[in-house]
Amino acid sequence: MRIVVSGASGLIGRHLVAHLRGAGHEVLVLVRRSEREPHEISWDPSTGSLDPERLGRLDAAVNLSGAGVGDRRWNDAYKDVITRSRTETTSTLVAALLALDERPEVLVNASAIGAYGDGGDTVLTEDSPWGTDFLAGVVQDWEAATAPAAAGGIRVALARTGLLANPTGGALGQLMPLFRLGLGGSLGSGRQWWSLISMPDELAALEFLLTRPVSGPVNLVCREPATNLAVTAALGEALHRPARLRVPGVALKVALGEFAGQPLGSQRVVPRVLEDAGFQFRHPDVTAIAKWLATA
Repeated sequence: MRIVVSGASGLIGRHLVAHLRGAGHEVLVLVRRSEREPHEISWDPSTGSLDPERLGRLDAAVNLSGAGVGDRRWNDAYKDVITRSRTETTSTLVAALLALDERPEVLVNASAIGAYGDGGDTVLTEDSPWGTDFLAGVVQDWEAATAPAAAGGIRVALARTGLLANPTGGALGQLMPLFRLGLGGSLGSGRQWWSLISMPDELAALEFLLTRPVSGPVNLVCREPATNLAVTAALGEALHRPARLRVPGVALKVALGEFAGQPLGSQRVVPRVLEDAGFQFRHPDVTAIAKWLATA
């Protein structure tokens, strides 16, 4: 397949480009600077600038662009960056795809399980209602920006990724050094549900969505969500380190501000659409994920 990827410099993007090329696909990447390599295409989402002629014939597009939600303390200005970095990139890419003489078959657009907000102990599927917090609103606007593509005959899969598990980078990657030192522990009460996915399964799932007739929201999480306490215990056991410390919720709120609602929130999300489509997980639960993290 000939695939264009946006957000290729991010954590998932870097790994996905290498994964797709390793699988034999031709991958173009969108860059916000002058082009340096034949596979690069310059664009400027802030002005809606992307020349369709530079894209040529495409089989698929993957949009992973978006500012990190945990990269900075939230204020009104950064909240605006979080939203616009998703909606502007999506709208710009969609407009360019629709302008092609031959439109690609599929657009896999990044999204997040933040769509559901804090669900407590409720099992959440792709049919669950929208949450009411800030990130749920961001996801709703983000996904809505793909609507013209679907209306134009492009199959759109909305990849609602959960808590990404990777040895470095991402939320768990930032915690791994503490766990390796025996300084890991639960956050808040520890009873909140976390829905994880390992990097290998994330990449395999994104490639799966490129080739299977799946559209609409798709939860990219492992088969069995676990409480924060269970995640902590699994990491400690896999690393053969104690993981008995506890970070009080109030301390997280002081340190992280409004963003603290994310690690303290509860999202018991299951990958119903992905499993119904026949996807096979390499790391189906937190125990398998923790063992992989410990040895990766």
